[in-house]
Amino acid sequence: MPLPGICLLLKTSEFDPKQFIASLPLTPGVYRMLDAQGQVLYVGKAGQLKKRVASYFQKTDISPRIRLMVSHIARIEVTVTRSEAEALLLENNLIKTLKPRYNILFRDDKSYPYIVLTGHKFPRLAYYRGATGKQHQYFGPYPNSHAAKESINLLQKIFRIRTCEDSVFNNRTRPCLLYQIHRCTAPCVGLISWEDYAAGILNAALLLQGKHGEVEGLLREAMEQAADKQHYEQAAALRDQLQALHTVQQKQFMESGRATDADIVAVAELDGVLCVNLAMVRGGRHLGDKSFFPQNAEGQLPAEVLEAFLAQHYLNRSVPSLIFTGMEIAAETLEELLGEQAGHKVQIRHSVSGERKQWLDMALNNALLALRQQAGQQAGQLARLEALRAVLSLPQLARIECFDISHTMGEATIASCVVYDNLSMRNAEYRRYNISGITAGDDYAAMRQAITRRYQKLQAGVGKRPDLVLIDGGAGQLTVACEVMEELALPDIALMGVAKGAERKPGMEQLLVPQQEKPLQLPPDSPALHLIQQVRDEAHRFAISGHRAKRGKTRTASLLEEISGVGERRRRNLLARFGGLPGVRQASVDELAQVEGISRALAETIYQQLH
Repeated sequence: MPLPGICLLLKTSEFDPKQFIASLPLTPGVYRMLDAQGQVLYVGKAGQLKKRVASYFQKTDISPRIRLMVSHIARIEVTVTRSEAEALLLENNLIKTLKPRYNILFRDDKSYPYIVLTGHKFPRLAYYRGATGKQHQYFGPYPNSHAAKESINLLQKIFRIRTCEDSVFNNRTRPCLLYQIHRCTAPCVGLISWEDYAAGILNAALLLQGKHGEVEGLLREAMEQAADKQHYEQAAALRDQLQALHTVQQKQFMESGRATDADIVAVAELDGVLCVNLAMVRGGRHLGDKSFFPQNAEGQLPAEVLEAFLAQHYLNRSVPSLIFTGMEIAAETLEELLGEQAGHKVQIRHSVSGERKQWLDMALNNALLALRQQAGQQAGQLARLEALRAVLSLPQLARIECFDISHTMGEATIASCVVYDNLSMRNAEYRRYNISGITAGDDYAAMRQAITRRYQKLQAGVGKRPDLVLIDGGAGQLTVACEVMEELALPDIALMGVAKGAERKPGMEQLLVPQQEKPLQLPPDSPALHLIQQVRDEAHRFAISGHRAKRGKTRTASLLEEISGVGERRRRNLLARFGGLPGVRQASVDELAQVEGISRALAETIYQQLH
């Protein structure tokens, strides 16, 4: 949502900072520094725009990095806001959108996972990402998928709550395998009463809220009542639940005496590299942690990186009431903005003691551990890259792009392009291309289309230039790639084909280089070959996952499209009601007729066509 404000702009043939600063007000706002090509160099906020922007041109003790940025400024744009909190929000929205090269940037990761208990009569326990609603109970967020799925597994063992989709639950006629291995009580076929199932749901919710004591008390009371009534099987089952609960408590390596919701954020530095570690505590239980490595943070102070992380990470996300930081920062404006966003008071504190100090120490140690692990991985990657540079005589080799084609007998052809740069795979720069307008199964035409679409923009001066392009295929695909590069006037980009060996075994790959008669075959233990395999395998994985998704979507849609009377709206209603084509297949005529827009006669037609 755009923020109200006034946008000021000065653009002349030669930028005059004195003239521009004189025109600025002493009010809150956001400034954007641009170079001669119109690229945004830096986005910042200020409580007083005039003083903040002037400091870049008046200070003599600025860092070499900022001095270099100032030397490239050709234009400054300013937006006046009503408050500093409003400026902070606008600043971070612009940073995420524009990704300026001199701002500290954190990867805008996908949403954090939750555990959800659905609003069904017999609630389902599930892993969930996305926006939360009022019809279900949500617990979390969890820092990673592993932590959430491990908790679901433990709850299944203790309370035997169903995890199946509603479409499966509604169509079961006998218990599934999970019932046989004591992971579900089979409410789908009535093997447990609603009251007993609801008791398990209540205990699971309390446990997810960190109320171990209450859960233990309820289970012990129910066990004693069952024993008094001589319901010994029920009492034994409750005893087993208590034992499983104690096991969970032992696995919980950080347990608070208070039902606290808090995030712990610590910054560590190792050999000039910074890492931010975020640990999450919900209901007094430690849910796990996650490490972040900022971009463009060279020469920045840890406190500056911490401030950038808090603003970029929490805006437009769920925020706990307490955030503990490893160092002091100016937090008043951020507290105000986050509190307004969350609908409750948010406190950012750095001076803590006791248990909370232990939390911070743990987060700091985890950040240092992540830095050491990354340093070790980068050392290995550097050795691989240096070996490949030597093999190919490309001393400046840094960025590699790799293409692969995936299809099934010509169906749902997908091309992938993955990127290796700065010693790691760059997932955000991966691209898939839907291939169309070619003869089914023509890999050469598919490769031509993918490479052309990828590098047409590069020919126009847009995008990053690769140092090496890998083609997953033989001499034919490599020849096509060479022809496309000639047509696009990019013949100086190095190309190489990666063909499977005679036995199609890893380590036997043949490397095809243009204008070189004999293929190059590296030893199986060559670090250079290991890097090529890493990039090639990632291109293959990315292509085949895209192909399978496209093929599955096409086949699902086509089966229902073939049925007369089922248009797009009815098809969408059917798939939504039954959770996909398998659910539609399992549905009876009566169940199909209950879907909006489906008459009894049409339901019978659909059933006959699918069976």
